[in-house]
Amino acid sequence: MRKIINKPEAMVDEMLEGILAAHSDQLACAQDDLRCIITSRPKPGKVALATGGGSGHLPLFLGYVGDGLLDGCSVGSVFQSPGADQMFAVTKAIDQGAGVLYIFGNYGGDVMNFDMAAEMADMEGIRVEQVIGTDDVASGVRGQEAKRRGVAGIFFVYKVAGACAAAGGSLEEVKAVAEKANRQARTMGVALSPCTIPEAGRPTFEIAEGGMEIGMGIHGEPGIRKGELREADAIVDEMLDPILEDLPFQGGDEVAVLVNGLGSTPREELYVMYRRVHDVLAARKIGVYHVYAGEFATSMEMAGASISLLKLDDELKNYLSQPASTPFFSQPQLGK
Repeated sequence: MRKIINKPEAMVDEMLEGILAAHSDQLACAQDDLRCIITSRPKPGKVALATGGGSGHLPLFLGYVGDGLLDGCSVGSVFQSPGADQMFAVTKAIDQGAGVLYIFGNYGGDVMNFDMAAEMADMEGIRVEQVIGTDDVASGVRGQEAKRRGVAGIFFVYKVAGACAAAGGSLEEVKAVAEKANRQARTMGVALSPCTIPEAGRPTFEIAEGGMEIGMGIHGEPGIRKGELREADAIVDEMLDPILEDLPFQGGDEVAVLVNGLGSTPREELYVMYRRVHDVLAARKIGVYHVYAGEFATSMEMAGASISLLKLDDELKNYLSQPASTPFFSQPQLGK
């Protein structure tokens, strides 16, 4: 294992210490708990947004705490859910009297602990609603979307919900736009190499040298096909076809595109992939409103990438276009 760390068991807390030291103008921790990251710029009267999940995925999850996006994040160990007490501590710290919306991925530990945190919040008179990200086409058949995992497409849910909340939307309105974004987002990934959890000290799964796995999850969950590494255009086609067929996306639609690196894939390769995405969408007469390319939801040092599409309407386009700023993500007003 080659990692620039001290003791493996200290990595997450030392990472959080570093993030808070570097970005104290934007981030703080609730109740002196490093695992409870909150914005240092709360907006009185605004609906608050919280997320949470295991470490190892930066900038997901805590990287989206900031202006125009989320207000707090509970942080677990690498690939492990944070505790319900931490989620509740974040909830109390960020509540501004208008309620709190939880947005998180569809993983058993997260679902259980967020449910428990919501119950604790209810006992203290804090209104909480939930939206669970389920954008991963590879992890469930069409018609059973509620069984799917939440992966990189949850970024779109954060973005539109954060903009709606910043504009003064009610808890019900923010939840509704978040649910719409989740319904209209689809993602497929490909892995080229495994990753190593520091405390384990060994790869979490195996991919043969010169191989790839289509549809693998961000924790190494099994994909839908293993095989030899193919050229970029062929990989993109195999990923994009199920995405387009699932909603389905059709000629005349307008989309936002996210090409996401999983940890050790250079941007050069992501743009080679987007070149093919652009050509396929153009051939199908699907318009592209905006493109995001880079690392948005990683898996430690895994080599690979994912493609996400968000089908837009006027409401989603408006919220997607609004400015946002966190230590890990910045966007000016689009369309100006």
